[in-house]
Amino acid sequence: MIQITLPDGSKRDFNSGSTPMDVAKNISEGFARNVISAKFNKTTIETTTPLTENGKLTLYTFNDADGKKAFWHSSAHVLAQAITSFYPNVKLTIGPAIENGFYYDVDLGEDVISEKDFPAIEKRFLELARGKHEFKMREVSKADALAKYKEEGNQYKVELIENLTDGDITFCDHSDFTDLCRGGHIPNTGLIKAIKVMSAAGAYWRGDEKNNQLTRIYGVSYPKQKMLTEYLALLEEAKKRDHRKLGKELELFAFSSKVGQGLPLWLPKGAALRNRLENFLQKAQKKAGYEMVMTPHIGQKELYVTSGHYEKYGEDSFQPIHTPKEGEEFLLKPMNCPHHCEVFNFKPYSYKDLPKRFAEFGTVYRYEQSGELHGLTRVRGFTQDDAHIFCTPDQLDEEFKNVIDLVLYVFNSLSFDNFTAQVSLRDPDNKEKYIGSDENWEKAERAIINATKEKGLDYVVEYGEAAFYGPKLDFMVKDALGRSWQLGTIQVDYNLPERFDLTYKGADNQLHRPVMIHRAPFGSMERFIAVLLEHTAGKFPLWLTPEQVIILPISEKYQKYAENVLHLLENSEIRALVDDRSEKTGRKIRDAELNKIPFMLIVGEKEEENGTVSVRKQGEGDIGTFTTNEFISFLNKEISSTLKQF
Repeated sequence: MIQITLPDGSKRDFNSGSTPMDVAKNISEGFARNVISAKFNKTTIETTTPLTENGKLTLYTFNDADGKKAFWHSSAHVLAQAITSFYPNVKLTIGPAIENGFYYDVDLGEDVISEKDFPAIEKRFLELARGKHEFKMREVSKADALAKYKEEGNQYKVELIENLTDGDITFCDHSDFTDLCRGGHIPNTGLIKAIKVMSAAGAYWRGDEKNNQLTRIYGVSYPKQKMLTEYLALLEEAKKRDHRKLGKELELFAFSSKVGQGLPLWLPKGAALRNRLENFLQKAQKKAGYEMVMTPHIGQKELYVTSGHYEKYGEDSFQPIHTPKEGEEFLLKPMNCPHHCEVFNFKPYSYKDLPKRFAEFGTVYRYEQSGELHGLTRVRGFTQDDAHIFCTPDQLDEEFKNVIDLVLYVFNSLSFDNFTAQVSLRDPDNKEKYIGSDENWEKAERAIINATKEKGLDYVVEYGEAAFYGPKLDFMVKDALGRSWQLGTIQVDYNLPERFDLTYKGADNQLHRPVMIHRAPFGSMERFIAVLLEHTAGKFPLWLTPEQVIILPISEKYQKYAENVLHLLENSEIRALVDDRSEKTGRKIRDAELNKIPFMLIVGEKEEENGTVSVRKQGEGDIGTFTTNEFISFLNKEISSTLKQF
């Protein structure tokens, strides 16, 4: 007999050789019908894998992230099989699951797959899926695996196998198809009821531009056609909300090939939007006791060697800047924290001076691969709303909880109401990825978990997601389309204070190490604005939107009255403009709607005589006639209802 421990901590005894599916059926026949994948003692396995020892078992359905991963990875195998039906000489490489679906990279030689080929591939895919073929794993010796792919002339699989250890090589079989695979599949192909080939694009083998270019075929699949239909409808809505499209339409930002890939240009409206976000946070930070600092965009290489960033981020940084002085090297800064450590080092501190809270909207640079760049969400130069708190160990708990309050204030002010706190810890099986002692890591991890519990946050623990210098609390925010984004982050760090020899004088008159908290409620200004754009579909909160009001005179005769109204609004710090184009009022209203301007004030003869304005609300229509002062009061109440004081 073996003892199986379930996620709720309960234990059940089974005969040795029982499978995860046997365990699922023991729990409930109805539950078992939905189980598609499993994990045993941290290893992903098939539902048919015999269990021969005691251990922890987790069973997954399609509703679980790991269940989707198995479903989509299995679908990638079927896609590869379908492709070989049309292109028998194709060379297969890899086919992983991704966040939404899967892809398979193939070398087609002289052949080309285009959008017109997708329906035929989908049809063949479903024909194969309906066969209900089981996915079966088998071990293969390294010699046999190499022989198979050398005979086929598939240098990609040969390269993969050469880097594997004999005894750890497995193939997956289904139907008459075989592929090199580590495992993690659904029980059979019949569970896949719906498929959509999304696109085909170029991709270099192993992401290296020096290697052959392959064809990457993206797909998504579901256990029900209805689920696929709903997903495609969501994608259409996402296209309308794409921040790249909205950013161009609303004239917020642009990119220039002359300036360089991944380096956004902020246009006047976008720059004003950023400034309002920065001022909003600066106001809250001032109340919370932060001091603003400014640091250079570059630093000597030695600075980042000391911090550990050069070792960890060197490959993702721009090449060193060499000065006329021999041996002198500078780097574009990949992080602000080393600079802030040196700000703290400027003068000695006593325990009575702490905590010190240094904040900066600091621009950093990382050389992302061109294929990974995406609008504002993945750029090469971005500004972090960075701050670093240097405190005593006794102050850590209170300071961490205060930062949580600040992050929640930011989210509430911007209608990000649906989020999960993620405690990101180091990978216990791969500690060489991190710097610092086990003792410091344990103290930091304990501090984060305790503070998170005390604030009453719902949280999950993710191993392997920590920063290289310390654990962190990440905020995973869901947008209006249900997509999850990592936005705010708070990190506890015992390591950089050691590496930079930071000290303060304690009550015992001895020198002690401060603890360092890294925090960024927005994360990156660029990425945050991209997410906010897509979350709101360009309809920003009233306090933030570039133009709050547009005044529409119905003819030139009322231009002067429109300008008088404008001055009154501006004197009350309301952002407004006059549409003085010689267009019909209907066209002006339509354009204002498209430009997402929250309020339209229509003025004509009646309004001028009575000193009033006729008000339309974006997306709602007429809301009545107001005097200008009444409208100003109404607007200020609307703003104060969404923007509370910190």
